[in-house]
Amino acid sequence: MLRKLCILCCCIIGLFMGNISSAEILQVSDFPASGLEGWEKKEFKNSTAYQLFQIKNKPVLLAESRNGASALIKKVHVDIKKFPFLNWMWRIENRLDTADETTKSGDDYAARIYVIIDGGIFIWRTKAVNYVWANRAAKGEIWENAFAGKNAQMMALRNRQDNVSTWYVEKRNVYEDLKRLFGIRVHSIDAIAIMTDTDNSHGQAKAYYGDIFFSDK
Repeated sequence: MLRKLCILCCCIIGLFMGNISSAEILQVSDFPASGLEGWEKKEFKNSTAYQLFQIKNKPVLLAESRNGASALIKKVHVDIKKFPFLNWMWRIENRLDTADETTKSGDDYAARIYVIIDGGIFIWRTKAVNYVWANRAAKGEIWENAFAGKNAQMMALRNRQDNVSTWYVEKRNVYEDLKRLFGIRVHSIDAIAIMTDTDNSHGQAKAYYGDIFFSDK
């Protein structure tokens, strides 16, 4: 089974890179070349373990959480007018048994990617969109984060209907998403974060993330 998953992973990676070969890209992570260089850990409660892991000689990021919540954050200024598309791969190894994800008790996700606009000293101006692997929320559903309110919008890209132990390729037009979610035209973002968290449900989760990059198409 592991051999089949590794072969599938390599096939998806090849297909993924082939689809964007003619696009201009801006790399956020380069796990094979740079590892976790530039990524800072932010702990909220206990700790999610993040480490590089080899799948068929391809380094990816492994996240394991046991009743914990911590994120990896990378400060990267991106002109999303020029590079509007955020691209990544991810997969989860188990589903979380969470209830209503719009509540604080349900605010756990096996995998999520944050796009952050830094408000600087005006912290109330900081905004974020969270692309999440939800449990009960329908794909495409959007809601305010239970802790941060309207300035952190959640968007379900995957849910419990998607297979575990399976790589999925994502591509989001961040420029259009931010305009839709906040009603403003944002021309740049300031950071990307990765998070696998289980502190509210007191469960455990295991997920993998592939390289993250922006592209012009």
